[in-house]
Amino acid sequence: MKRVTVGLVQINNSFSNQNYFPYSVGLLQVFAQKHLKEPERFEFSLPLFKRIPVDEATAKLQDAEVVAFSAYVWNIRLSLEIARQLKLLKPETLIVFGGPHIPEKSSMAEDFLRSNRQVDLVCHGEGERPFVSILENLEARDWSPVPSVSYLDGANTFIRNIIAERTEELESIPSPYLEGLFDPLMENNPAEDWIALWETNRGCPFSCSYCDWGSATQSRVYSFDLARLHAEIDWFSRKNIEFVYCCDANFGILKRDLEIVNYMAANKKQYGYPKAFSVQNTKNSTDRTYRIQKDMADAGLNKGVTLSLQSLNPKTLRAINRENISLKTFHELQREFTRNGIETYTDIILGLPEETYPSFVDGVSTVIENGQHNRIQFNNLVVLDNAEMGDAEYQKKYGFVIRETKIINLHGSLTDSDDIYETQKLVVGTNTMPGNDWVRARVFGWMTALLHFDKILQIPLIIAHKNCPVRFREMIGIFTDGAVTSPVLSELHQFFTERALAIQQGGAEYTESAEWLNIWWPTDEYILIKLCTGGRLDAFYEEAAEALLSFLRNRGTEFSEELLKEAVTLNHRLIKMPFQCQDLQVRLTHNIWEVYQAALKGVSVPLEKGIYDYRIDRTTLAWTSWDDWCREVIWYGNKKGAYLYLCSRADQG
Repeated sequence: MKRVTVGLVQINNSFSNQNYFPYSVGLLQVFAQKHLKEPERFEFSLPLFKRIPVDEATAKLQDAEVVAFSAYVWNIRLSLEIARQLKLLKPETLIVFGGPHIPEKSSMAEDFLRSNRQVDLVCHGEGERPFVSILENLEARDWSPVPSVSYLDGANTFIRNIIAERTEELESIPSPYLEGLFDPLMENNPAEDWIALWETNRGCPFSCSYCDWGSATQSRVYSFDLARLHAEIDWFSRKNIEFVYCCDANFGILKRDLEIVNYMAANKKQYGYPKAFSVQNTKNSTDRTYRIQKDMADAGLNKGVTLSLQSLNPKTLRAINRENISLKTFHELQREFTRNGIETYTDIILGLPEETYPSFVDGVSTVIENGQHNRIQFNNLVVLDNAEMGDAEYQKKYGFVIRETKIINLHGSLTDSDDIYETQKLVVGTNTMPGNDWVRARVFGWMTALLHFDKILQIPLIIAHKNCPVRFREMIGIFTDGAVTSPVLSELHQFFTERALAIQQGGAEYTESAEWLNIWWPTDEYILIKLCTGGRLDAFYEEAAEALLSFLRNRGTEFSEELLKEAVTLNHRLIKMPFQCQDLQVRLTHNIWEVYQAALKGVSVPLEKGIYDYRIDRTTLAWTSWDDWCREVIWYGNKKGAYLYLCSRADQG
């Protein structure tokens, strides 16, 4: 009996030399091996799981009669080129594409097939059952019985078959982990550090217009068996898998999700693995989300909780179908996490429909004032074809201006040998945020990140906000409205503006630096590096202090000039720098450090005047090169909030 060789391709992004298991195509294989009438007729080659040169990929796949690709925005161009070369090498190879990037609309699916003639079949939605049917009908090459696929027939006519019902009984889908599917992959790649993609359920009851998750899975949530999930967690522990990324759209939506977290926490305590667990929180469950994240934090399973607000503008929330998601829930969670010392990150998307420049900066200010002092992730709006925003009429309604840009990995290398770049569609203007305002908003986001979240001016900003009626949007606006003409601050504003304009013309989202680690930096981090390495930090603080004082004077705010200058001085002294090997003593006339630390924890400590001596501990971490400092403080410090040295009262005891 001649065996049919099947190739599988799921090219994932890698992070810090860690690679994801090819979970999607793994599900196809284990489902097929269980449900095929004659599974012994089919032999599956090891799946391709990361970006490699096209000729190397085709060499690995050239013996396959069928090759199935899982396609998304981060791999579609490379996947299509591999498929094209395979067809040139062996025209009879059946090429199947599935995954979130495959257009759902028939007209777009037809365009995709006609533009990519190397693709024989595209699969819509869940792929397990269609994949089995494709293999069963391979010999006859008759695709009419295959559900959920589109293709061009022998007469070059576009055919779209009926979409299969979703799989309700998820027990019918074996686990690629428990079936040992990835064991030979790990044995053949012993140097890889693996990230596990993991589902506990399927489905999303929300329909955010920028997201293709809900449209892909529809509304009802179906669950995998709890015993199976426990066994998979045990597998992660036995295999020393450090990081598990949960693919659920709304973890915490089910009561049992707390039990899942507790089981994983118990395994980490007993075996040391998994070390980290990343989830997308459900949208409207305050108490359960808090309990889940609190238990994860106590177990050391998370490095911060992501609160995906996206916008605080009611008109925007209606336009993107998130008006049924309670902002009150997010605010309550933020306050609760802050009170209990659990780090959070807030996601805000720049360029959403109905968002204006004033509503954007007001939302950012509100988030900070509500207790977010760790990080706001300012994400550019990306249009996904299968999301509601992918519809041309939707884009016309809100006046989208879209630019196609290269996808650049954050902190990714500049020396990537792959010459096939993936691209994304960025929204760089709307009818409520035209081009100039989009640039202003992008600059405001970067300046907020630099001043507040990179912590180079966080202390005086918090002290000023706590002790006089001034909002963060007003203080950050001092540095972004172009009125400040001092040399360093003007250069910062000009650089941010030029970078935003470059993105509007199709430039990269991040800033490249061959000099500093040869990677792509977030623009605020790049500027911080330039300030420090260029010896301009002293001048920055002099200009920043004068700009803040001038602003407060001009608005008639009664505020101690001495207090503000001391807050700026303390912040300056606390910035971690290389080549510093001696502790520093600082005397202040106010308890600024205590007020600041209390604010970070969401509590209030009154400002008091007196003699306060502080010791800044600079000896425990002394970087002896700028490269080490860039890596440990700027790059890794972003994750750990490690921009400031430790400070303590020197006169205690």
